[in-house]
Amino acid sequence: MDRRHFLMSSAAAFGAAQSVFGSPNDTVRIACLGMGGRSGSHVSGYSRLPNVEIVAICDPDDAQIAKSLKQFERLNKPAPKTYKDVRKVLEDKSIDAISISSPNHWHTLMAIWGMQAGKDVYVEKPCSHNIFEAKQIVAAARKYDKIVQQGSQIRSSKAVQEAIQKMRDGLIGDVYLSRGLCFKWRDTIGRKPVEPVPAGVDYDLWTGPSPMHEFTRNRFHYTWHWFWDTGNGDIGNQGIHEMDIARWGLGVKYPTKVSAIGGHFMFDDDQETPNTISANYEFDDNGKHKMLQFEVRHWMTNGEASVAPPLARRQQTGAAAPTPDTDGPAPAAGRGPRVNSDSIGNLFYGSKGYLAVDSYSSYKSWLGREQTPGPARNEGGDHFLNFIEAVRSRKRETLNAEIEEGAASTVLVHLANISYRVGRTLHFDSKTMTCIGDAEANKMLTRAYRKPFVVPEKV
Repeated sequence: MDRRHFLMSSAAAFGAAQSVFGSPNDTVRIACLGMGGRSGSHVSGYSRLPNVEIVAICDPDDAQIAKSLKQFERLNKPAPKTYKDVRKVLEDKSIDAISISSPNHWHTLMAIWGMQAGKDVYVEKPCSHNIFEAKQIVAAARKYDKIVQQGSQIRSSKAVQEAIQKMRDGLIGDVYLSRGLCFKWRDTIGRKPVEPVPAGVDYDLWTGPSPMHEFTRNRFHYTWHWFWDTGNGDIGNQGIHEMDIARWGLGVKYPTKVSAIGGHFMFDDDQETPNTISANYEFDDNGKHKMLQFEVRHWMTNGEASVAPPLARRQQTGAAAPTPDTDGPAPAAGRGPRVNSDSIGNLFYGSKGYLAVDSYSSYKSWLGREQTPGPARNEGGDHFLNFIEAVRSRKRETLNAEIEEGAASTVLVHLANISYRVGRTLHFDSKTMTCIGDAEANKMLTRAYRKPFVVPEKV
């Protein structure tokens, strides 16, 4: 353990081991870390790109490794090396980049270890579990001069990029308010008893930086999102996508004031995080007062503008109503059906109209008091390709979700959760990255790390 940490912390000695690609034909070698549900998109995303090879996968659960290897078989791709411990992966100097889809509590530490070992990093959202980590992951990216992208894939949508640019150009006038909507069906997770750790699971590695708890199924795959030690609730799960777009479209970075209320409604179960929350942010944008509103709802709900449940959207267009077969199988406990339930997107309000980002790849606008339909577009993008192109060019400014942008949006998620937990408005100082005059809130900016899985003060 000490030897490994020495090797990683002294990575500057072989910092020149960063990959420099002479031509587009040079293969970029990727290691995927954390092989849960989101990893499937990483594997398929890189597998369709030319001259990109996934050479290693890592997960402390043998069952997740086995599941992922079956995907490689289906894609007719060579089986990668398999690991349980990320530190062993990082000893391989031939790996150019790591792609992280672990639980949230591991994101920052894996990313920093990877940069210290000379790797570029794609890290799922949110890039950090707390505000201290958001600062540290950016600091590491700058110190080691690495290409680091947050997995906020909406940023690569051509349509959404156009929507943001049109607002910058004045399409809807002075934009003073943005709304993020995360209305996503989340059923009860019930109560699960303590049980032995499943065979093939290294639970010490899975737990990593968080406190050790007795094993229960609810603290494990996916439902870890709903516990403070490992997750950040749905505002830091689905919601971080819409939070990022809300902040980007409003053209702001850090708020001066944050207030959130909410609760865990309807269910008597193991979940700690709220399933319903309403957060409000105030910004001072060079003397202009701006506001961001964010809502999470977990059950049946209406939509807003064209950000509407699937059934409502089809009724608006006259298309046939959805069925479970056409909208996919019912997800596991804690996720819920996709039919007539989810309203996920963003709304922006300006002096001349309003605009909706109503999917990951589309927007619509309405102008004037008559709400005349304005510009609209539907076109996606490729976030993994954007990352690989930046890895090759070494130009971090070409990243669509460079880590400083991703971290800023993640900070907004954490501030909402802190305000909810302490039960009061926070006054945020972006220079010190602290809550003014609130010791209780400031304690929640970081966590007590379980050694040796410690995010360092000096990266």
